Amino acid sequence: MALDPISDPISIFELEYRALRPRAPMPPIHVRFRRFTSLNTTIRLRQGQIHASLSDLLEGAPESVLHAIAHILLAKLYRRPIDRAHNLRYKRFASSAAVTRQTELVRTARGSKRYFGPEGRYFNLEEVFDSLNTRFFGGLLGRPDLTWSEHHAKRSLGHYDAAHNTIVVSRVFDRPSSPRYAIEYLLYHEMLHLKHPVRTRGLRRCVHPPEFKADESRFPQLAEALAFIKRL
Repeated sequence: MALDPISDPISIFELEYRALRPRAPMPPIHVRFRRFTSLNTTIRLRQGQIHASLSDLLEGAPESVLHAIAHILLAKLYRRPIDRAHNLRYKRFASSAAVTRQTELVRTARGSKRYFGPEGRYFNLEEVFDSLNTRFFGGLLGRPDLTWSEHHAKRSLGHYDAAHNTIVVSRVFDRPSSPRYAIEYLLYHEMLHLKHPVRTRGLRRCVHPPEFKADESRFPQLAEALAFIKRL
């Protein structure tokens, strides 16, 4: 079944291009939906042609949302201010309960998680987790998959991946000079994400709610751990 010319993604991008650049020549525009693992969108200008790739999760999005996405991508490409109405419309769509749930399901089904195991050269993450679980959670926190990162990452020291129920800790901590309290704090922080899942308040995602921060402050060597991490 042929798409209505107005709802065709290329037509939408052409309309938003003309609104953004009314006097500029219209370049060839190519738009395709791809099997991304999230609501990813990309746009590139190559040899005078615009190439936009949208997550196939957006294929059934309302026309107004596709207009908002086209405007945002083109504004970023040509370094123009992003219209507040378009930005708000897309944020409302992306943060809706239905879209958030669908994104998590797709990430779980399509995404892959490289697993290197909890056993490091100097520290075992499972042993550290079990110790923290007993001390701070009464042993009631279910243990997710625990793994060291592939590389000695310093920009992402640790994270909890809810879609794959996995805590990843940077291998930069797996060395004899790392104080145990630093690794304990980092793992404890990620364990709190299990206890306090991300909330959505309106258009904002609340990653560290007040209860999270209150629990985090209970860690006895918080200041020392943060100071060590800052030195990294």
